[in-house]
Amino acid sequence: MSSRTRTRATKSGASVHTVRIPRQRGRRGSDPFVVVVPERPSLIRQALAGLALMLWDHRRALAPTGFALVALVAAGLLHVIAWWSGLVLAPLAAGPLVWLLLMQRRRPGTGTVLAWRIGLAALTSSALAWLALAAGFGPLAGPLELVWLLTLIAAQTAWLIVRRTH
Repeated sequence: MSSRTRTRATKSGASVHTVRIPRQRGRRGSDPFVVVVPERPSLIRQALAGLALMLWDHRRALAPTGFALVALVAAGLLHVIAWWSGLVLAPLAAGPLVWLLLMQRRRPGTGTVLAWRIGLAALTSSALAWLALAAGFGPLAGPLELVWLLTLIAAQTAWLIVRRTH
C-alpha cells in the first residue's frame, strides 16, 4: 500500500471518523481534502434519546411520578442524614385532614365535590405519613415501598382523570 492512499493517524473525537483523501494528480501545491464523517449512534443511544424525548413531551402528564421519585430520594437522604426528621414530619400528616374539616365548615360540599375533597385529603395525608415513616425507618423498609407504589399509582391516576376533565 503506497503512502498516498494510506490513512495517517490523526487526533479526533471518539465518535468521529476522519477520512483523508490523498492529493490529486495535477494539483501540486494544494492540501489534501479532509472529510469528517460522524459515527452512527448506537441502538442503545437511539433508544435512550427516544425515551428522553417521550418523557419530555409528556412531562406534565407525568408530574406525580416526578414528585414521587423526588420524595423517594428526599426520604432516603433524610433517613441517612437525620433519622429523627421523621418525628418532625409526622404531625404534618394531620394537615390535610384539618384542611378538609375547615373547608367543610367554610364552604360545605356535597356529592362529587365532597368525594374529591375526601380523596385528596386521604391521598395527601397518606403521602405525608409515608414521608415521615420513610424518613424515620428508610424508604424501602418493610411495607413502605409498597405504600409508596400504591400512593404513586393513585396520585397518577387521579392526576390523569383531573387533567382530562378540565
